[in-house]
Amino acid sequence: MTLLNKLQAHVGGILRLKPPLYWYDSRSYDNNPGRICLILDAAFHVTDVLDATTRNADITAAATTAAFLLINGQPHWVWVVEADVEVIE
Repeated sequence: MTLLNKLQAHVGGILRLKPPLYWYDSRSYDNNPGRICLILDAAFHVTDVLDATTRNADITAAATTAAFLLINGQPHWVWVVEADVEVIE
């Protein structure tokens, strides 16, 4: 099962982001590893502006999946890679 399929199958479920997020608007990391988020949606190659990315070193080449997550009460699109996320069952 691909990461996209896994996230889509768990919409409404919980996801743990292992590394801190890199936020594009502030151009900095939030220093909040282990963040718990609600999965709202997931998509492949989202063309809209994304709000953040997980910290994986190969994120630019590896990220093809975007997760729409509820973070601190606000919805955000985040580039994710499998090594940086854990779906909590």
